[in-house]
Amino acid sequence: MRLSTAILPVDRWHEGGRAKWRRAEELGFHTAYTYDHLSWRSFRDGPWFGAVPTLTAAAGVTDRIRLGTLVTSPNFRHPVTLAKELISLDDVSGGRVTLGIGAGGTGFDATALGQEPWTPRERADRFAEFVPLLDRLLTEDSVTYEGRFYSTVEARNIPGCVQRPRLPFAVAATGPRGLRLAARYGQAWVTTGDPKLYENGTPEESVAALRGQVAKLADACAEAGRDVSELDKVLLTGFTPDRGRPLESLDAFVDFAGRHRELGFTEIVLHWPIPDSDFAADDKVFERIAMEGLAQLA
Repeated sequence: MRLSTAILPVDRWHEGGRAKWRRAEELGFHTAYTYDHLSWRSFRDGPWFGAVPTLTAAAGVTDRIRLGTLVTSPNFRHPVTLAKELISLDDVSGGRVTLGIGAGGTGFDATALGQEPWTPRERADRFAEFVPLLDRLLTEDSVTYEGRFYSTVEARNIPGCVQRPRLPFAVAATGPRGLRLAARYGQAWVTTGDPKLYENGTPEESVAALRGQVAKLADACAEAGRDVSELDKVLLTGFTPDRGRPLESLDAFVDFAGRHRELGFTEIVLHWPIPDSDFAADDKVFERIAMEGLAQLA
């Protein structure tokens, strides 16, 4: 199992931002992700910086740790411009980028460009067109395409990604259409659990729901003629009923990670602590988990 972190882009680079990314590498995290939003929930009225510039800066102050988004979505992204940014970021980082990508949801991102919020069906329809087109843009030198939602004429992306045939996709999905996209295009699959259990569910119900999601992913892979073991299975913590427990202590983390490893998860992502927020945690406990958690789990 791998242990990664999500560093929300809430700090000015020279006032703590740079130090967090460097420290993430020093602590031995496999990947440091950040959210790709224009703003997010309780952080909407405070500082919030762009994902791609933040990751580019992080690439310049680190050497080994992988970098990525959790997650990018079509809410305010277009495949053509996103592909150009990702190829550039992959080059700057020396091939250390993973694209976490999902269908998006409601909220500020969904309306910031002046559009009406898309229905769940339209989000799924757009995602089903977005991912295959992005795959082509990252693997072909020139792409012409006319679809229902996205079009491009001779979009050039030379020299392509450092990682071949392209940088990996970590597809966030729980519904059947999204899981089919993960099975076909993903190198990893991402979930936050069952949102219906967030407020009133139990840890046991969450584990059962996640077991069901993993089973559905296996079915989607079988339908695509692919072995589900080829995909990494990533759990972004903080959204299950026991959301705060993994960071209460080293023992609590080991128990949490062990139960989810048994479900087939290969990567656990912990939020970097942010005081006075949903992601508040003891910095010393967090660092101890980063340095000792996987060893204790073994």
